[in-house]
Amino acid sequence: MELQAGQVAVVTGAASGVGLAMARRFAAEGLKVVLADVEEAALDKAAAGLRAEGADVHARVVDVGERRQVLELAESAYETYGAVHVLCNNAGVGSGAEGRMWEHEPNDWKWAFSVNVWGVFHGIQAFLPHMIKSGQPGHVVNTSSADGGIAPLPTASVYAVTKAAVVTMTESLYAHLRAEHARVGASVLFPGPHMLRTGLWESHRNRPERYAKERPRRTPYRTLDQWESAMRAAGKEVDFTPVEEVAELVVEGIRADRFWLLPPSERSDAQIRARAQSMLDRANPSYLESFILD
Repeated sequence: MELQAGQVAVVTGAASGVGLAMARRFAAEGLKVVLADVEEAALDKAAAGLRAEGADVHARVVDVGERRQVLELAESAYETYGAVHVLCNNAGVGSGAEGRMWEHEPNDWKWAFSVNVWGVFHGIQAFLPHMIKSGQPGHVVNTSSADGGIAPLPTASVYAVTKAAVVTMTESLYAHLRAEHARVGASVLFPGPHMLRTGLWESHRNRPERYAKERPRRTPYRTLDQWESAMRAAGKEVDFTPVEEVAELVVEGIRADRFWLLPPSERSDAQIRARAQSMLDRANPSYLESFILD
């Protein structure tokens, strides 16, 4: 798909991090951008910043876990701009679960699935029929994670499970779009290959009351800065991927109609091969051993 000035891109989770970087990159290509985020103050700041840079912006506060709100987002986008060409289902949360999987609270699972899985499906269902019916070229990008498709992180099981669901959902979407001979492509995004400076570590600040923790945490939440300091104090090197590089990967992938938006990485490639070989050999997942912490 060619990205051209005047087209419209919708980005959820757009107030910061990867979402804001994608919106800014689309705006640099001359696209009009629709920003959606659950955090109003951050969204207003992001929209104002993009407008100051000359972008045509429409912003709306949206909880993607609420189907009605995503449907209203689509209505608002089409009322404002008359079309949508790029949809980035990017909003995501870390559930804050702790302990062994069987100890996780049901609300940790419910909240993570509401945003990370249902949020992606709500976006697909709200926008895809219009995008297909228009007959215009379009593209959908769903944000997953290395935890969900490359090397599942056992200690972050809730998050990893939801992101694995995004991979399969996007594979299914791709197949359905091809079967319909639609002019809309689909991609699954794996931001990286290193850590990202995003608000995911502080997701709990936006946790809805309906998914409130049922009991006090045994350990306090850690910010990204606190985690980084602890890693460096332990003598471990920490690398970060600029969110701007992720946004560039997305733009290049859309132009190339590339399904797997996966940055080059020897480490990721080795993990993918190890997982695939384990399946082919019908062997136990020894590739998980390095991720298991007591």
